[in-house]
Amino acid sequence: MLLAFFVQIIVGCSNDDAIILESENENDIIPVEQTGMVPCENGLAGVYPCDGYDQVGNITLANFDAAKGNDCWGWTDPDTGKEYAIMGLDNGTAFVDITDDENLVYIGKLPTATVAISWRDVKVYQNHAFIVSEARNHGMQVFDLTRLRDVTSPPQTFDADVNYTEFGNAHNIVINEESGFAYAVGTSTFGGGGHFVNIQNPKQPMAAGGHAVNGYTHDAQVISYIGPDSDYTGKEIYIGANEDRVAIIDVTDKDNPQEISTITYDNFSYTHQGWFTEDQKYFILGDETDETNFGFNSRTLIFDFSDLDNPVLHDTYLGPTAAIDHNGYVLGNEFFLANYTAGLRVLDISNIEDKNIVEVGYFDSHPNTDNAAFNGVWSVYPYFSSGKILISDIDRGLFVVKKSN
Repeated sequence: MLLAFFVQIIVGCSNDDAIILESENENDIIPVEQTGMVPCENGLAGVYPCDGYDQVGNITLANFDAAKGNDCWGWTDPDTGKEYAIMGLDNGTAFVDITDDENLVYIGKLPTATVAISWRDVKVYQNHAFIVSEARNHGMQVFDLTRLRDVTSPPQTFDADVNYTEFGNAHNIVINEESGFAYAVGTSTFGGGGHFVNIQNPKQPMAAGGHAVNGYTHDAQVISYIGPDSDYTGKEIYIGANEDRVAIIDVTDKDNPQEISTITYDNFSYTHQGWFTEDQKYFILGDETDETNFGFNSRTLIFDFSDLDNPVLHDTYLGPTAAIDHNGYVLGNEFFLANYTAGLRVLDISNIEDKNIVEVGYFDSHPNTDNAAFNGVWSVYPYFSSGKILISDIDRGLFVVKKSN
């Protein structure tokens, strides 16, 4: 089992080089295909197409003893400043110290609460990871990330600190870090809508109601509202990607959530996920299957949310490839999009008001094709102060990349 080994990444090797995994038994040496720092030169980082982003490191699924990858998120230790990747796998959740460019360290894995399955999702609040899965009877695992500080012989196998069981399977977990509430979506409760959980004490999560009016929520963002619509200043607003619509809900009063409005749009196929611009004026939405059903290039919809009671479509961006868009996140004036077979795509949204969105970089961890298929990048995480970006690839594991100098 690879979990018995320490992962050491050698910097500067080519994709054909073997990386050494060293166990506690110095005689056990296993070659593993794995790469460290590879600069983006002439449009390639090794075999991976790129523009403006270098590879810092890659840890394969074999290293994680897993068959498939899915979601990712990140955590920065407030005491040590170390940065950690949290990588969802079919059979659990992996934790990787990415602080040292020359030595990514696989700290260990939290196994799935029940069975292995392709879908897992994780978010972080108050130094704890909250993990859900489509696996039956999985519930929500809570893991104290400060435990990663004390690992001396990685990788280790961890257990959860808490397992919240008020629901079984869930498709996703959303957290509003300002309010201290989590929102499990796609559960068997509340018609698949938001299942509210008070996590202000992370090790004592408490059920706090839910919302079922608009049906199944696939993904969501929940914010404490500071946007341009003064009617809702200070309210907690839930934006649900609900398969065939976007639902905007005031969830300030957990006992009495109020629908504000819903959005539909032309050529909808599967309303998947979206994210606010930092001023909360625009909401950037992806429809997961419009590329396959309508033949669009990667299509991103931009809604003007200046009036939450009357949101309108502002613009439509079509990417340079046929690849399917998945999760996307905003940081400053950039939108970081997990674009399945086309990899990570970075869009400049500084002129979003003038409907001028431009791709400014990419790193494609799926070099085979850019076809509309469900392979390649599942998610990205761009929020480390170091500028490192996580890419979770369904087939090739965890990539860490950074903007080229």
